[in-house]
Amino acid sequence: MIKLAPSVLAADFSCLGEEIKKVHENGAEYLHLDVMDGMFVPNISMGPGMIASIRKVSDIVFDVHLMIQDPIRYIDDFAKAGADIITFHYEACDNHREVIEKIHSHGIRAGMSVKPYTDANLMVPFLDELELALVMTVQPGFGGQKFMLEAMPNLEKLNAAIKASGREIDLEVDGGINLENAHIVKERGANVLVAGSAVFGAKDVAATVREFLK
Repeated sequence: MIKLAPSVLAADFSCLGEEIKKVHENGAEYLHLDVMDGMFVPNISMGPGMIASIRKVSDIVFDVHLMIQDPIRYIDDFAKAGADIITFHYEACDNHREVIEKIHSHGIRAGMSVKPYTDANLMVPFLDELELALVMTVQPGFGGQKFMLEAMPNLEKLNAAIKASGREIDLEVDGGINLENAHIVKERGANVLVAGSAVFGAKDVAATVREFLK
């Protein structure tokens, strides 16, 4: 079954609580929270303080995507802020298992992500320890980018590896996902779709969430 993870990066921050309530009530299971440090990616977004503040207004699953260098430094902070899933980038560190163990020490799910031009096979040795694998379909850092078909081999590789593992692992895609291309990633095994502008930029957000889930 498809899960939708609307990306807060594209929401109206002046009424964020209402925006989150709208997507949750209409079937979105996850809320995608992009954390950027201005080092790993050329942009800065939210920190644990903001996540903690919105945790007070919603019990939706917080899918926290760390686009930060040396992520182990902030695992404790984001876990304390209310993350249910913490995903970090393969490219952001060299102590991958230590990061995964740190996430699991808080009793929350661990995810790993790759950029579009990083070979997803590099993630396969870690699948036995992960609950989520994320394929980026744009270069991380900014919302509103165009979906990259070039990333589909990564999705296909991870889908095959997850099936071979016999484990239940979410296969998530993030970047330029909309109602026109959602079927492309679904057909390649993705079960969690991150959509920012396509959801929060829609005239009717509630109807768009329902349409995605159809």
